[in-house]
Amino acid sequence: MTDRPENASGGGRSAHRPQDSELAIAPRAAVATSRDDESREPLCARRDPVGDPPPAARLAAGGKRRRLRFVVSRYGWRVYALPILVVLTVFVVVDAVRSGTGRPADPIEPGFGALGPPPASAGVIGAPPGDGSFPEDLPIGALPEGGKFTETGKGTWRIVAGTSPRVGVGEQYTFTYTVEVENGIDTRNFGGDESVARMVESTLGNPKSWVHDRKFAFQRIDRGEPDFRISLTARGTTRAACGFDIPIDSSCYNSDEARVVLSEARWVRGAPAFDGDIGSYRQYLVNHEVGHAIGYHGHQPCESEGGLAPVMMQQTFGTANNEIAALDPYGMVPMDGKTCRFNPWPYPRG
Repeated sequence: MTDRPENASGGGRSAHRPQDSELAIAPRAAVATSRDDESREPLCARRDPVGDPPPAARLAAGGKRRRLRFVVSRYGWRVYALPILVVLTVFVVVDAVRSGTGRPADPIEPGFGALGPPPASAGVIGAPPGDGSFPEDLPIGALPEGGKFTETGKGTWRIVAGTSPRVGVGEQYTFTYTVEVENGIDTRNFGGDESVARMVESTLGNPKSWVHDRKFAFQRIDRGEPDFRISLTARGTTRAACGFDIPIDSSCYNSDEARVVLSEARWVRGAPAFDGDIGSYRQYLVNHEVGHAIGYHGHQPCESEGGLAPVMMQQTFGTANNEIAALDPYGMVPMDGKTCRFNPWPYPRG
């Protein structure tokens, strides 16, 4: 018996089963219909095997999301606050480095005017404002209540013994000075002669003082002829040395005598603008009058509302421009309403 393939032409069982061909056609039609439906539903998402990440990457991404959810659930708002704090800290540090200081700067750094040559014989520098005639009811520059001071001295001075090494670079000027007290002044009520000398010496040696500028250096001596004498002086002698018989106690630099005249009345009582801070006022008094002695001849106004007063501003009479302008309407201080904070230093951030 010879075998023949069942599907050969004209033979085999399948050639006589039309229902099989009908069944074979039906699935192809169904597939075609499904594809047509799919083309009509463009919003139906299909997984793209080519675009999907590999299984390892999907597992890693899932792990990261689980860790993130754990951290957020455990630490809450701190998760978001920490990066913000880090950014703010970096910003503050960078700003401090750029400004050269960790402290916020005032809108305008207080200045002290133009430097001229140290005055050799220029009379009184830093004399009280105006012509010595003031309204009786003007409270500006009044002497605060406080300790006793000397009305009249003897017109001669004693040198306080003691010296110091040179402080400052002194690229252009090295000034020698003595510390002196007018005879007739009893300094025991405020620490004695030595306390006066220590205040003067420590003030001029402070990096916030004039030695901040490399041009200057200072050295205290008690023998020989100094460049200038820093002299604590009684009220009557101060008024005579500073050129006016005025109702407002003041200090000055008398270049003809090479004498920085410090009012003892002010040394004891201070000034209203300093709110009872006697130590800061004494530092201001030394820096301001020595500023005249080394070449800063002019006075300065308050430059920035709410800022630090320039050390060459007449802070004894106030730290508001209007107050000083009222004493000297034709002076260089404008009546512009600006008010500063008291400041004893040429370089307060030195």
